[in-house]
Amino acid sequence: MNPSSSSRIPGTPFLHAPGPTRLPAQVVNAMGTQPLELGDPALDTLIARCEDGLRRVFGTRESDVFLYAANGHGAWEATVCNLVAPGGCVVVAGSGTFSEAWAAHAEGLGVRVQRTACEDGHAADPGAVEQLLRADTAREIAAVFVVHTDTGSGVTSDMQAFRDAIDAASHPALLVVDVVASLAAAPFDMDALRVDVAIGASQKALMVPPGLCFVAVNGKAMRVADNNKAPRVYWDWLRRKSELSYRKFCGTPPQSLLMGLDAALGLVFEEGLAQVIARHRLLAGAVQAAVEGWSERGDLAFHVRNPASRSVSVTTIAVRPGIDPEALRTLARERFQVGIAGGLGSLAGRIFRIGHLGDLNAPMVLGCLAGVEAAMSASGIAYGPGVAHAVRVLSAPIEEKDAKEAAR
Repeated sequence: MNPSSSSRIPGTPFLHAPGPTRLPAQVVNAMGTQPLELGDPALDTLIARCEDGLRRVFGTRESDVFLYAANGHGAWEATVCNLVAPGGCVVVAGSGTFSEAWAAHAEGLGVRVQRTACEDGHAADPGAVEQLLRADTAREIAAVFVVHTDTGSGVTSDMQAFRDAIDAASHPALLVVDVVASLAAAPFDMDALRVDVAIGASQKALMVPPGLCFVAVNGKAMRVADNNKAPRVYWDWLRRKSELSYRKFCGTPPQSLLMGLDAALGLVFEEGLAQVIARHRLLAGAVQAAVEGWSERGDLAFHVRNPASRSVSVTTIAVRPGIDPEALRTLARERFQVGIAGGLGSLAGRIFRIGHLGDLNAPMVLGCLAGVEAAMSASGIAYGPGVAHAVRVLSAPIEEKDAKEAAR
């Protein structure tokens, strides 16, 4: 029998996009549960568990958590509508595709946006934000928007540096952080950083399908929202701050997604949040070691040149001119069953991205890297040893890994 004549692809396809990510069986099974009658107290208990679990992941004790049946862009809109009236002003720290998309989203809602420059492949600049805040003697800037990990560029910015920049400028602006791509993957402590609003979504390290987003809002931000007279209904935090599940969701709660989120949070806490973050760091280190090896032949390079700014969620690989990363993605997906991501916006046709977040372990990452190497071989792309470098990272003694981490 000719294998190419079969329509069945055996085994499990590897999903290594930076979202949506692989769904654990426990999440899939939970989402198949029959929804509850809306008056059932078990529904209130489910929602409360999700809210409490998200507080733990965000690193906040007192903040309100609001969940929406939407993707992360919905959380952007909710945040803008609650904090800033049309004509108001915010600063958006430039870090890549998603910081720019967030800025454009705010402008579409009638908000004035001051952007800091985005240098390709570099983290957002807290110094530039501080300069804008110092120049704002009229105190018109309501908030500073920062993307923790920009999924498009693969760059992670230093949130403590932005907290320090706002403090150094003695400015009352709120610190609003998008942690969609970093939540439950990278260290983030909302209360310790004095972040006023944190934004997350379900489809990345939280291992749930797209369709849920959430915001954690501290008391300072809630007071700003209370004083903001901009019209809003579905997104309104004040309306949603209720004990009634129907009010919490401005209608019927998305129960299947909530059941999946509840199961996913249970898996995170069963493993231990600190261990989950350490696992992401280890797997990211393996992928980045492979990319370092691949780059020895000159056809590939890191898009994010500073190792300290490379995210633990996704690694972005630049290709030399003349190489089509979309053709590579197609070959990896259709011949070797490895799904990787392409470039967005200005990076389209220049990069490909390997996601390494969510429900992954070392053998899965090695399989992904081997599949990408096979696709590169079939495409005629020159690359140095990659999988072998990743194996060395993953097989290093625990003491050596700990020493390297302590030295960072």
